[in-house]
Amino acid sequence: MGNNTISTVFLGIDVHKRTYSVTAVSNNSIIKRASMPADPNTLLSFIRKFFPGAYIYSVYEAGFSGFFLHRFLISNGIHNIVVHAASIEVAANNKSKNDKRDSEKMAFQLSYGKLDCVHIPSPQREAWRSVSRLRSQYVKERSRTANKLKGLLFYFSMIPHTHSKRTSRKWIKKQLEIKDIDEDIAFCIQNLAETWLYFDEKIKKIDKRLKEQAKKDFKVDEVYRASYGIGLTSSRILANELGNLSQFSSTRKLYGFIGLTPKEYSSGDKKKLGNISRHGNPIIRAILTEAAWMAIRKDQELNAVFERLVKNTSSRKKAILGVARRMIGRTRAEFKKGKAFVRDLGKKENLCLR
Repeated sequence: MGNNTISTVFLGIDVHKRTYSVTAVSNNSIIKRASMPADPNTLLSFIRKFFPGAYIYSVYEAGFSGFFLHRFLISNGIHNIVVHAASIEVAANNKSKNDKRDSEKMAFQLSYGKLDCVHIPSPQREAWRSVSRLRSQYVKERSRTANKLKGLLFYFSMIPHTHSKRTSRKWIKKQLEIKDIDEDIAFCIQNLAETWLYFDEKIKKIDKRLKEQAKKDFKVDEVYRASYGIGLTSSRILANELGNLSQFSSTRKLYGFIGLTPKEYSSGDKKKLGNISRHGNPIIRAILTEAAWMAIRKDQELNAVFERLVKNTSSRKKAILGVARRMIGRTRAEFKKGKAFVRDLGKKENLCLR
């Protein structure tokens, strides 16, 4: 079959920092393989040269490269989707992995209609998200530094094994005031303390930036903040990661994107639900889980859900994940209505989301 007779082509693109590995499939057969520099214009020239006039569908995995390639392909008439790596099926007897095979699997599964696109944020939402993600990185670094400092103090018997005080600026200052210790130990304490203070200051600056975002994005932000346990920072992370939840066509797709969908193991007539899939950003699940623990203390409906799930699963951990699913599902429903559940007033308020 000559290239001029090809009407539809499916491209699997394995994206790396320096190269694209591409497999082209049509009529259930591989018609072209190629490796090229990781440059969108080079990829577009390849498509136009070898598949002129064909309808092109392409796919690549979400990851470090973001969505620039996706937007570029869409703007040039290519029907592209971006998928979560875990959604690509792998045969049980085929554990080998290389660029060609990865692009081939994506191309064939795209042609079979087995792949779904992840949520693509708007450029503005993606820019906002970079700020909240930077905050998460700094929080981790601050926590690691605090653990290193406490480990050092415990190692030299400067704090007891029962120490449980939260690291704060006041606590850090107290450690810097310790006298009569070896100068090298003091040197390490000084450096770790300065590092902690550095990240703490950066986080404060980011929090100010998030407040500015919230003012610009208040219609979305207020809906998230209407849920128990979700404050300004948490609402900004959820808003930046998920946006307006009405864009998810179903709660199932929302749960799948977040990673709160249980894995299913089926055999014949038997079906067993396992642990959650853990797709998506773990920060989202952490925020929703923490909010769920607070919600069951104040929301009778959610408390009843929790008690029922504990009885059915014999696991408080699984039960609270069920509550978290219910909470985010309820938030999506309010987005769909264009209204928000207002916890303090016990009524609904129109936020003119559309």
